[in-house]
Amino acid sequence: MLTSPLVTHIPHSSLEVPPNIRDQFVLNDDELDLEIKKITDHQTKEIFTAAFVTATSVVSPVSRLVVDMERFADDDFEEMAKIGMGAIYRNGTAKQQLRRDLDSQEVEDLLDQYYWPHHRHFEQVVSECLAHFDSCLIIDCHSYPKDPLPYELHQTSPRPQICLGTDSFHTPEALITATKDHLIAMGYSVELDTPFAGTIVPSSFYKKNPKVISIMIELRRDPYMDDHFNVVPASRDKLVKNLATLGPCIFDRFFPNQSEAIQYTL
Repeated sequence: MLTSPLVTHIPHSSLEVPPNIRDQFVLNDDELDLEIKKITDHQTKEIFTAAFVTATSVVSPVSRLVVDMERFADDDFEEMAKIGMGAIYRNGTAKQQLRRDLDSQEVEDLLDQYYWPHHRHFEQVVSECLAHFDSCLIIDCHSYPKDPLPYELHQTSPRPQICLGTDSFHTPEALITATKDHLIAMGYSVELDTPFAGTIVPSSFYKKNPKVISIMIELRRDPYMDDHFNVVPASRDKLVKNLATLGPCIFDRFFPNQSEAIQYTL
């Protein structure tokens, strides 16, 4: 049962590579483990589900090295496919070969098993939010390292503590301003659409339904994770509490009819 019009989309938090597809990867176990650690949006599931307790979460069950849920399935529409990192990665974070060549059936099987079910579930959750609340706010949840990885297209872009990704149709200016100002007031450096841009909306609603609102929140990881990928619990918990204060800021302004039903963990 949905308890609020808030949806957290968490596509890159999993570390899981299913054993039945392990043979697709040309890296040895240690190399694959390190590659997973480098590419994963660490702690996004733990942080965002704790900060937004009434949200319905849509979480990928597998590592983005298996299938990247935020890439276009068709490489013709995906800019990252040019460097071998479309929905199904051929290359890794250092632009090295990650996978053996897959045949068309193997590609189709990966999409059918992971990609399309994820997106059908995402679309269903958003549809239910619209049916129950006549609105939906998607928070697209990510994290990134302090220093750019070699595969990143924008090596010299600013890397603030929090990056907010926006869409010209689905991210109202008032939401951008309220979110940015609130986070800056809490002491974070915040930039828009750098080093990563955009925010996700299910394709059936994209550029069609303005009641589907979306904003991406990218957290730079160094405040809560050390260089060896170890979490600093006290720093992570402080970040959770600070992000939780966004709840009243957003809902009181954009969803006043639902604000009395929203529960916050502060």
